[in-house]
This record gives sequence, C-alpha cells and structure tokens, in this order.
Amino acid sequence: MDNLLWRWRGVNKEGASCEGMVWASDKINASLQLMDDEVQPFMLKRASINPRHWGSEHKILAIRQLAALLQAGVSLTQGLMMLASQHPIAQWRALLGELAKQLGRGVAFSETLRQWPAVFPPLYILLMRTGEMTGKLDVCCQQLAQQQEDQQKLRKQVIKALRYPAFIFTVALLLTLGMTCFVLPQFTAIYRSFNTPLPLVTRAVIALSEALIQHAALWLSVLVITPVVIIRLRRRPQWQLREAAWLLKMPLFGALIRGQQLSQIYTVLSLMQRAGIPLLQSLGSVEETLASPLWQQAVGRVKASIAGGLPFWKALEQESVFTALCIQLVRTGEETGSLDLMLEKLAEWHLGQTSERAQTLAATLEPLMMMVIGLIVGTLVVAMYLPIFRLGDAMSGMN
Repeated sequence: MDNLLWRWRGVNKEGASCEGMVWASDKINASLQLMDDEVQPFMLKRASINPRHWGSEHKILAIRQLAALLQAGVSLTQGLMMLASQHPIAQWRALLGELAKQLGRGVAFSETLRQWPAVFPPLYILLMRTGEMTGKLDVCCQQLAQQQEDQQKLRKQVIKALRYPAFIFTVALLLTLGMTCFVLPQFTAIYRSFNTPLPLVTRAVIALSEALIQHAALWLSVLVITPVVIIRLRRRPQWQLREAAWLLKMPLFGALIRGQQLSQIYTVLSLMQRAGIPLLQSLGSVEETLASPLWQQAVGRVKASIAGGLPFWKALEQESVFTALCIQLVRTGEETGSLDLMLEKLAEWHLGQTSERAQTLAATLEPLMMMVIGLIVGTLVVAMYLPIFRLGDAMSGMN
C-alpha cells in the first residue's frame, strides 16, 4: 500500500473539536477512515514525513517500551495505543495508532509490520512472527531491542573508526591538489629563470602539476562520471557479489565486515533456536534478514546442504565466509545438544571481537594517516625549495 500521511481537524460524535493524523493512500480513503471513526473532518491535507524519524533509535525505543508494557500484562493493542498517545513524534503517533487499528481488525502483528517495509526491516517481522508462534511476544520484543542496540553500537564504532581516516585522506588529497595546481606553478616560473637542471623530484612534481592543469577537464569528467557508474553497477547482483567478496578480502576492514555479519546471523539463529523454531526454518528466516547477496547465498547453500543430510557444522565448513571457530563451536553444540547456547556464545564473541577491532583500527590508522600526510607535504615542500637551496649553494661556491 502507498502510505501517505494526512493531517486532519474535525469534530467527533459528541461535537467536540479534535485533530490528528491518519495514514491513507489518498484523500478519499483518509476521509472514509475518519468517518468510520465517527469523525467529521473539515480540514484534511498532506503532512510531510521525515525519514530520519524512522531511524534505529526511534524503532529501538518503541519496541523496548512495547516489551515493557507486554511484560506488565498490557495487551498488544492497548500497548500500541498507549505508545501512540504518548509518542512525541507525530508520524510515529499515527503509525502506532494504525498498527493498533489493524490488530483490532484481526490482522497479525507481524503482518501489520510487513505493510511498512520502509520502517520495519525483515528482522522485525521475523522475530514478531516467532513471538506470535511461541506465545512469547514480550520476550522477542526485548531480545529484538537488545540485538538492535548491540548492532547499532557496533555500527557506530565501525563508522567512527573509518570516519577519521576518510577525513584525513580527503584533506591530504585537497592539499596536494591545491599545492600542485596553484602554488607550484608560481615556483615553476622562478625555476625556469635559473637556467640550471632541476632535481629529479622537482621535475616529477612539475610534470604532475602540468598534467593536472592541462587535462583538468578530463579529470573533472572522471570525478563526476565515476560515482555515477559505480552507483549503477552496484544495482547489478553480480557486481554486488564481487564487491562483497572484495571487501571481505581487504586487510582490517574485511574482518570488521565479517564480524558484523556473523554477529547478526548467530544472534538471530540463537533467538529462533531458543524459541524452538526448526533449524532449516531458522536459516531461511536469517536469509531473509541479510542485505548482502553474498551472505544470503552462503546461508542458502548451508540450508540446502543441511536439507541434503549434512550436519550443520559440516555445511558451514563448506563456506569460506564462516570462521574455524564457528565450525568448532557449532559442532560442539550439535554433539552436546546445546546448539542454542553455542550460537549465543558465537554471537557475543563476534560482537565483542568486532568492537575491539573497530577501536584498534581507529588507533592504528590515525598515526598511519598522519605519516602519509607528512610524507606528501614533505615531498612537495622539498620539491619546491630544493632548487632554490641548490642555487644558493652554487652562488656561495662561486663567491
């Protein structure tokens, strides 16, 4: 359905003025919904939707509050209505109220969430469906909130680890371009007046400067076209597979990506195993929650191997994306009947390791990037001033 947000003002059946928001595909449906609620609207107009308000922080807060209400004995419909009445963001008030309405019509909670793919990713739908099947919706809500908080914290650590090196690299690039395109040409005119051979490093830097200036239009075209080409290529499944495989092979960064993905996989598997969901069904659900085609296909092949009669650990052994520790602990879990516990330990271990790697990466890259900047700036300064120093030495020798 096309979810559009409408702001309304009207009067209820008692004749009192009221206002609010409603989700509907068009203005007519919005009016019909209000009339069903015994509200006569006299103002109805489109309201803007802020995508930032659908962010992880808001979803985690809503699902954690819902879990607390369910554990306190409040019904799901009543809990959603309570959250809707208290939420500070208008579009969330309208959304929670709409979810409560759908429940009142007999629609399952997981199915109501499925109607909002822009807000709730597959993992939310999966765990809510698991909670409905097992009668432990409050537990699943609490576990989902915890899993999302852990993943969000890990994601922020990874971004923080990469942000500083990216900033330093950008500064170094702009500094190099500025010096080679604007400062160095001023020195080049001075060098030519010397009528003496220039040092090799100076000649190399001058050649680079002239190439950048003479072919500026070409470099600008490449700078504009390259991101467009990459964006289009990333829409192709084959390119996505190659990109994911290449990222996994990158030093330092590959371990971060692998750890984050494995943490998510084992967390979901652990939750579903504790809920009593069969392993094959759990793997199928995990496959739906993964965004990367590479990991989707790996989990799909594991599921097919298990369906063909292989043990879980043996199926993992055939996929290079899974670590030796994964195989060892899963094998132990299968042999001892404690697979859910081992999956939980794997999720915790990968989460902790990836968090430590992110912190180590930041500490490692900072001095490395400073060395790179120092090397670039030092080379440019030496290239610019070395001919002047040599000319001064030559003149001193003549005197």
